[in-house]
Formats: sequence, C-alpha cells, structure tokens
Amino acid sequence: MVKSDYLAEPGKKFRIEDWPTKENGKFKDKDDAAPAVEKLREKLIDLQELLYAESKHALLILFQAMDAGGKDGAIEHVFSGVNPQGCRVTSFKAPSTLERSHDFLWRHHVAMPPRGMIGIHNRSHYEALLIERVRGFAPPKVWKKRFDHINRFEEMLADEGTTILKFFLHISKEEQKERLQARLDEPHKRWKFNPADLEERARWDEYMQAFDDVVERTSTDHAPWYVVPSDRKWYRDWVISDVIVRTLESLQMEWPKPAEGLDKIVIE
Repeated sequence: MVKSDYLAEPGKKFRIEDWPTKENGKFKDKDDAAPAVEKLREKLIDLQELLYAESKHALLILFQAMDAGGKDGAIEHVFSGVNPQGCRVTSFKAPSTLERSHDFLWRHHVAMPPRGMIGIHNRSHYEALLIERVRGFAPPKVWKKRFDHINRFEEMLADEGTTILKFFLHISKEEQKERLQARLDEPHKRWKFNPADLEERARWDEYMQAFDDVVERTSTDHAPWYVVPSDRKWYRDWVISDVIVRTLESLQMEWPKPAEGLDKIVIE
C-alpha cells in the first residue's frame, strides 16, 4: 500500500463529504502537469512489461464512480500505450441469468487477472454493496454480510499474489450535471446518455452514504481505497498513474534470468 493524499486510511472513519472533488495538487494547470503525466505513462509501460516477464504478481485495479464519473476516460488515458497482451479490461453490467444463479462474487472471481497480468475492472464486486443496496435489489440482512465476504475475498487474492488497488473517482453533483448535459447537447456523445442515469442521480445522497460505508469498512492494508478528485480529468489521471506506478515499483520485480550459454550462440 503506497501513501497518497487520497488514500482512505484503513481503520479510520470516512465521510465522502470531507474529500475534495477538484484539485490541482502541485501543478498550475493541465499544461503544467502534462510532462509529469507523460513520464508516468512511460514508466507504466516499462513496469507492465516487467510484470509480464517476471510473472510472479498480478495487479487488480478497480474503478467505481457515479454515472459520468470518468471510469471509461481514466482507463483510456492512463493505460494508453500499455501492451494489450498483458492487460485485460472487464466491464461489469447488470448480471445475466447465469451470473445470478451463482453467488455474488462468482463472476468477479473468474475475471481476476492471472500472474503477470493487469486486470482492470470497470465497476466491480462493490456493486453488490452499492446499487443492490440503494435500489433494494438485496435486503439489508444480505448486503450487510457482504462487507466481511468481500474483505475475506480480497485478503485471499492478496495472499495468492494479487496486488489490489481500488479507485473511487469522486466528482461533484454539479460536475455530473455538466457531463450528463454534454451528452445530450453533443450529437457524438448522445449514444452515452441513458435516461436511467437520472434515476440514479436522484438517489445521490443514498449513494454517498453507501460509499461512506464501503470505503470505511473495506479499505484495508492489502486492498486500499484511493478517493480521487475527478472534476479535473487531467489531475484524476495523474493521481491514478502515480499510485499505480509507485505500487508496481514497490514490488521490486526483476527480469527473469536468461538461459545459460546465450553468449556462445552464433546466429548464421
């Protein structure tokens, strides 16, 4: 677990209203941050190759956010240039009939990355503690048990060699309004607009309360939550990239040793 201004410290009280949605950090603006973002992107490309070559660790990255929170954009920009052979993105929609016939973690477990790979989950097993709770798809006696189920699940993954990073992309309600309006106003974005998003927006306060409980009860040493200020997309990307790069560097990975006698080989 790497330190960050946006790390939700395990074991501490958490209230989303205390966390910023718009920051610049050490940068003046987007242009000032651009060289640092590019440097992190290049480091991530190199570290991903090393992760793939060593094949001793897996990296699981979860993204959660309100609608229009920037999950798709973060995945597109942060991982641009990463070799797709060593990276897999899984987007979780409403569960299928088959998925509903299993336990709530089944479809997520089968999507976990193998060693050497980065697994990126657009939404995640936390939907079982968010939308299922807020929309009443699961009664309290069911979803309240899931905090412990998820903590044990993630602990098992960590014990088996998976490094877990969880990012909540934190936007303001005003920023969400602007982004949803842009989807209506711009013809090439209209395909993204879903009227059902307005129903979810009407439950904003309920979702914030649910996020409070999720982060407070499931940010752990082996699977920490980072609450990323995401009103400014460029700063969001820098925060995410910085945490990922420093986490991979902390694994102290090494290139596999080459086969013996390679220096004697002559290719004719």
